[in-house]
Amino acid sequence: MKEHMIKKIVPGSIAEELELSPGDTLLTVNGREVEDVFDYHYLTNEEYLTVLIRKEDGEEWELEIEKEYEEDLGIEFENGLMDDYKSCHNHCIFCFIDQMPPGMRDTLYFKDDDSRLSFLQGNYVTLTNLKEHDIQRIIQYKLGPINISVHTTNPSLRCSMLNNRFAGEALGRIGQLYEAGIPMNAQIVLCKGINDKEELKRSIRDLAKYLPVMESVSVVPVGLSKFREGLYPLKPFTKEDAGEVISLIHNWQEMCYDKWGKHFVHASDEWYLLAEQDLPGEERYDGYPQLENGVGMLRLLETEFMEALTEAAERKKESPAKKCHTVSIATGVLAAPRIRGLAAAFCEQFPEYRVLIYPIQNHFFGEQITVSGLLTGQDILGQLTGRELGERLLLPCNLLRSGEEVFLDDMTLTDMKNALQVPIDIVESNGHHLLECLWKEKDRR
Repeated sequence: MKEHMIKKIVPGSIAEELELSPGDTLLTVNGREVEDVFDYHYLTNEEYLTVLIRKEDGEEWELEIEKEYEEDLGIEFENGLMDDYKSCHNHCIFCFIDQMPPGMRDTLYFKDDDSRLSFLQGNYVTLTNLKEHDIQRIIQYKLGPINISVHTTNPSLRCSMLNNRFAGEALGRIGQLYEAGIPMNAQIVLCKGINDKEELKRSIRDLAKYLPVMESVSVVPVGLSKFREGLYPLKPFTKEDAGEVISLIHNWQEMCYDKWGKHFVHASDEWYLLAEQDLPGEERYDGYPQLENGVGMLRLLETEFMEALTEAAERKKESPAKKCHTVSIATGVLAAPRIRGLAAAFCEQFPEYRVLIYPIQNHFFGEQITVSGLLTGQDILGQLTGRELGERLLLPCNLLRSGEEVFLDDMTLTDMKNALQVPIDIVESNGHHLLECLWKEKDRR
């Protein structure tokens, strides 16, 4: 039987009233074993419960509970998933984790492929780990959206790309989820000469059959680090390749919009930057369903920033500047031109500011990696040391480990502040916060 150690009791909760404590153990709910967090929430949603608890001293309490439907008991467990995380058994030819150098923290080498994390955190899963029991639980609990790493709908090609003989069969799970009405999003990591061109057309065509339950498809270019010795020989996309991918996707967007009223398939921002093309207008992103996958992130940032800038220009009339300021921004090579454009718009409205933009080359993973989220502290520090940074330095939040002040290479934010001798502001992924960090309240005093 699975047992679940209680980590915390929420003050004022039902659990506190029942005199439960950290260190107690949940054994069953309504006589049933609790497999994981989804079982727990499903079983405890009911108005009448019988919960079996083993206290720290070994005594077992059977508690009968009457509550409101879906009212939470106020228990937090040692393991938030209430189960072991499912790791990935594929050996994808494009997997970035396989391109990591040795000696980094252990968590960076863990490959998750857990459908529960898809629902809880938005992670993408290949479906190759799922058994029929898992599919039926997703359907029973109506978990969605489920984010799926499809890559190709050609079964034999998917087997070879994922190096998993069951990868083609796993595509059938999409049909099961579709029939059950479980919302889905799909991702295609595009590899040059493998799943692009006609194969990409096939994949989009096949996935469009699942509209509207399949809500969106993103197409992102493969990331290639310099640590690929012994791995499949993948090639980077060129400017011309990116233009072709964008053209193909735009053609499908028009067809899907005519039939379904949504554009459905989206190119990630990297394609437009690589092709040196303008980003699509906001209306083309269908409400940004795959922002975390880099689809529309820059367009939304620019839209929000310009809105905030217009409001700030009005406020400026009430509090004119008293002195000049210099601020610096460090970001990835790919996004730097767009950030430079926003900085220019800001300085046009606020000429008392100088904004210095520093594109950081990724020496750690290789210069083919141009996104900011894979920059290390050592690359940032190495390229900013001795440079003019002004009164403060702005860094994007995706440089840091979630919820912590630690860079990818374990350098801390404090380490960087001390080394550069400059205050550092971490900018959230929205244009309003970028404007706030540029035009700080203390500057206007």
